[in-house]
Amino acid sequence: MFGNLAAFVNGNMSVGLYGDNLMVRLPEADRADLLKNRGAAVLEPMKGRQMKEYVTLPKAWLPDRAKIKPWVDKSLEWSGKLPPKKPKKR
Repeated sequence: MFGNLAAFVNGNMSVGLYGDNLMVRLPEADRADLLKNRGAAVLEPMKGRQMKEYVTLPKAWLPDRAKIKPWVDKSLEWSGKLPPKKPKKR
């Protein structure tokens, strides 16, 4: 995504890097829980252009696998429940 690394499930982006941020795709309730943490934010790749299903994890968490793994797992599980993306016609 935008020249960065991303993981996809059935064609749907789930987890990725945006600059030095780790982002996860989550359902609304999990997004609200994650956003309660200092440093978590809705992904906004361009000013005023939020990707509301994606939240960046607090940068302070990045060295701590135990903090990020549950959110990555939730993201992969949620993305797996989404309908598969149809390939774009070329």
